[in-house]
Parts: sequence; structure tokens; C-alpha cells
Amino acid sequence: MALRDSALAAWRTLTRPAAYFSLGFLTLGGFLAGVAFWGGFNTALEATNREAFCVSCHEMQTNPYEELKQTIHFTNRSGVRATCPDCHVPHNWTDKIARKMQASKEVWGHLFGSIDTREKFVNLRRTLAEHEWHRLKANNSLECRNCHSAESMDITKQGARAARAHEQYLFTGQMTCIDCHKGIAHRLPDMTGVAQWDPQTQQPTRGH
Repeated sequence: MALRDSALAAWRTLTRPAAYFSLGFLTLGGFLAGVAFWGGFNTALEATNREAFCVSCHEMQTNPYEELKQTIHFTNRSGVRATCPDCHVPHNWTDKIARKMQASKEVWGHLFGSIDTREKFVNLRRTLAEHEWHRLKANNSLECRNCHSAESMDITKQGARAARAHEQYLFTGQMTCIDCHKGIAHRLPDMTGVAQWDPQTQQPTRGH
């Protein structure tokens, strides 16, 4: 009874109109509180959007990150490196927030050790890969377009096969980046049954 009375008294205090502060003071205070909240929220958001944060979990450090280091996205002639968030998190704020909400499943997996050993990771590789393929297919390879733009692509500097595939499928909107560029930063799983993919050559069947 006493606890309920205390709660009601606290609520009345919080909802009672201010008797000693001006409207201007309250408005300014609310604005400053909003700025502080937004600054703290955005700082925390950006902290979780760094590669160091991504690989702070040992399952990420010893599996996907080790594979990334062996690809052209990590070391190349231009010296431009793609980090985990570049390929797995959109740059646009609203899309980024939606992706962060999806990532709650990954936190759950970390807490319960879904891929805390190499064996578990390898066994789930196809499932994990398919999740990303489907997500990138659905958003028209939005993360790829963080860095790569079809509008700025100079196909005269590409190999004949790549130029033909981009002109016929990418520029026309028939296909998107992830259709042909699976495994671009990580090892491919068993590709048997994957549409438009030859498991023998580990290459897409289109664009030949």
C-alpha cells in the first residue's frame, strides 16, 4: 500500500505543471536534453558500426575476419580497404537503423554460442551465407553500392566477360551485384542447388 502511494505521489510530481520555471527555461532544458540524448545515441550507434567492434567477438575474429584478410577487399593495389560495416551495414541512417534491429538476432546467436567453434561455423556456413544473399537481393545490393556505383563504372576498363555481364544484367536491372558476386569476401559454402551458379567452377552461370 505504501509503495503504491509513493508511486502515485511520484507520478503526480512528474506530471504537475511547473510552478517555479519559465516556459523558456523548460523549452531550453528539453532541447539540451534532446541534444545530449541524440549525441549519446549516435555515438553508441557509430561505436557499434566499427570493424573493431565487429571482430571483438572471437567467432567473428577467427572465422569471417580471417577469410576477409585473404581477399581483395582487404589488401589490393589501390590501398582501399572495405571493413565489415561497409559490406554488412547500409550508410543511409534509416536503413542503418533497420539493419541494427536485424542484428539483434546475431547478438542472440553470440550469447548462446551458435557459432562459437570453427566446426559450428562451417556447418552453418550455407545458412549464414543464404541469409546475407537474400538480404542483399531484397535491398538491391545496397551495401555493395556504398562503394560501387553502376553510373560511374567504366566497362571499357573491365575484362570482356565482366563488361558483358554488367551491361546485359546489371545496367538493365535484371540482376543485382550479389547474384554474381557471392563469396567476394568470404569462402563459399557448398553451392549445389544455388540458382544461376555452377558448383563445379564456383562461378555464376550467366555472363559467360
